[in-house]
Amino acid sequence: MNHWPFIIAAYLITAIAVGAISIVSWRAMRRAEAAVAALKDRR
Repeated sequence: MNHWPFIIAAYLITAIAVGAISIVSWRAMRRAEAAVAALKDRR
């Protein structure tokens, strides 16, 4: 049996997961930066 479809699928799953984690992390960072800016403006 040819093993390449499984290897390609594994790489695709990994790439999609890395992309999703990057987007979620970036959005969390932006929210945290906005919270810090709001705290600084409150002074």
